[in-house]
Amino acid sequence: MPVMKNSRGAAGKLPRPGKAIVPVENVKSETEESSQAKRSPSSPQGGPKKRSAFGDITNARKNAAVQPGKKKDTGKAGPKRPQKSCTANVVAKSDEASLKKLQNKPSVEDVTGGTKVKPVQRGRPVEEEKAPPEPALEINDIDKENLNDPFASAEYAVEIFSYMKEREEKFLIPDYMEEKQKDISKTMRSVLVDWMVEVQENFELNHETLYLAVKLVDHYLVLTSCMREKLQLIGSTAILISSKFEERCPPCVDDFLYICDDAYKREELIDTERDILQTLKFDINIPVSYRFLRRYAKCNRASMETLTLARFICELTLQEYEYVQESASKLAASCLLLALKMKRLGGWTPTLAYYSGYEAIELHSLVKRLNFLVTYWPDKNLKAVRSKYSHKVFFEVAKIAPLDMLQLDEELKRDVERR
Repeated sequence: MPVMKNSRGAAGKLPRPGKAIVPVENVKSETEESSQAKRSPSSPQGGPKKRSAFGDITNARKNAAVQPGKKKDTGKAGPKRPQKSCTANVVAKSDEASLKKLQNKPSVEDVTGGTKVKPVQRGRPVEEEKAPPEPALEINDIDKENLNDPFASAEYAVEIFSYMKEREEKFLIPDYMEEKQKDISKTMRSVLVDWMVEVQENFELNHETLYLAVKLVDHYLVLTSCMREKLQLIGSTAILISSKFEERCPPCVDDFLYICDDAYKREELIDTERDILQTLKFDINIPVSYRFLRRYAKCNRASMETLTLARFICELTLQEYEYVQESASKLAASCLLLALKMKRLGGWTPTLAYYSGYEAIELHSLVKRLNFLVTYWPDKNLKAVRSKYSHKVFFEVAKIAPLDMLQLDEELKRDVERR
């Protein structure tokens, strides 16, 4: 298998003098789900740097109805009563007469059942039967606490994630390696994603940028046949596009030429960017599992360490071709459930089932596959993700011992019996 062009050395180079480094956001307390550590001390520039944090616009919903404000009392007297006219008196008397006639009418028998039905009287509302109240579920309102946060978009959080789950059906990825690609293999794709993880670290990009870039590569390869010498060009261009979509200050074209060790020309990268966007019809708002994962972790009020462990599991799946056909929301839910099991924090709660739309039994098969991925290292040469999450800034979650397969299977069965 051919090796990527300078895939290892390129990502580890120092940036050119004068290049603005985007600071990384602060790592806050474990209970703050919005804080995201983006660097490891192994990067060439040194330890993690500060970055202005984005407000998470997808982590809240306003469930409590806002009471409309009462009208101010102006202190004025009420409106004057209109004077009665002769015409009004005549109409009122005729109404009273007709009402008395209606009340004196005999009741009508229903021909179908013989029951008596009283005629409806004018001026009296008909009382409708009220449905019995539904039993209350033990579901926590995770958005109520963010109603006063203008960056949380608490009013639209549920609608946003419902829309993202609907869009998942549009972005399902088939098995394109056997059908479309003749010159590249699954192993080459894994090497490319491993290199993209290093680029995300060295450029201090958001994790959403990495996930979207991998999605762009997969969707582009579904529609276009690729030669192996152009695979790294496609990967770097995908990061450029996703950076423009997700980042406040995305890297420039020269930066991507630099990390590729000038293996490609500027015109090639720009032409590839145009080709990818036109092939995908500029529809790149693709749902990624990382966004769902943060939402579900907030539903469970998971600590930052638990969320980071779930992120580590989820990021491992980026390199594995066998997981490209899984939906982003289901993959995120399964990663969080496995992280909860590894941390001995219980199982799938009613709140998680309500907000995710998945019952625990639907996730068990995928959870077992993920535990197998964490336990057995498929390719020892792909070290980027495990090395990244072995540092203290990521709580060294990659060093947590995985669960025994039989033990995990027994725990999942017990959870089903309890429910």
